Amino acid sequence: MKTFKLHLIRHGVTQGNLDGLYVGSGTDLPLCEQGREQLLQLRRDFAYPQPSTVFTSPLLRATQTVDLLFPNAAHKIEITDLREAGFGIFEGRKVSELVQEPDFVRWMDPTSGFTPEHAEPTPMFHKRCAETLMKLFEYMMKSGIEEAACVTHGGVIMSMLAQKALPQRRPEDWMTDPGCGYTVRTDAAMWMRDGLVEAVDIVPFGYLDAISE
Repeated sequence: MKTFKLHLIRHGVTQGNLDGLYVGSGTDLPLCEQGREQLLQLRRDFAYPQPSTVFTSPLLRATQTVDLLFPNAAHKIEITDLREAGFGIFEGRKVSELVQEPDFVRWMDPTSGFTPEHAEPTPMFHKRCAETLMKLFEYMMKSGIEEAACVTHGGVIMSMLAQKALPQRRPEDWMTDPGCGYTVRTDAAMWMRDGLVEAVDIVPFGYLDAISE
């Protein structure tokens, strides 16, 4: 049976990342110079797949990552639902300060059910991520696209794979470095019957061996 392969990749570094800010979909930061340099170094040191179709979050840090890692992609498709979660009143603040606030601690507890003002409720975020991953594969199957890449956000990747990937792992076990990610695949039967994908590799190729050494 024909399989379909998707490379999920986290965007590069922004100044907000370097400054320790809590940055979600409410903050549209570009890549910083260090972030651009890191991505170019990854391209020099390792091998990225080069599919003709690349899906991307609409936020600048993702679209700019696409331009650096997949400059020759024929089809670059922005998907609104690939954006990071919205953090509401916590958006853009230093994490080192937020961890001292009781409401932020509640927000970090997945069992609390607490949603800060103007933020995206956690259950809605996870539902969006799971559904979007399945819709990307549906689009690929209907369009005859056997391989594609997807540049999005660390939280989105963790949510997608914790819910939909084999082997089953906790969200934090699916964390990935900027410019890196996972290759997942499925087939029509697995997608329709189980709504699952299989994680089969680390992107870029060779990166895991390098950090293991």
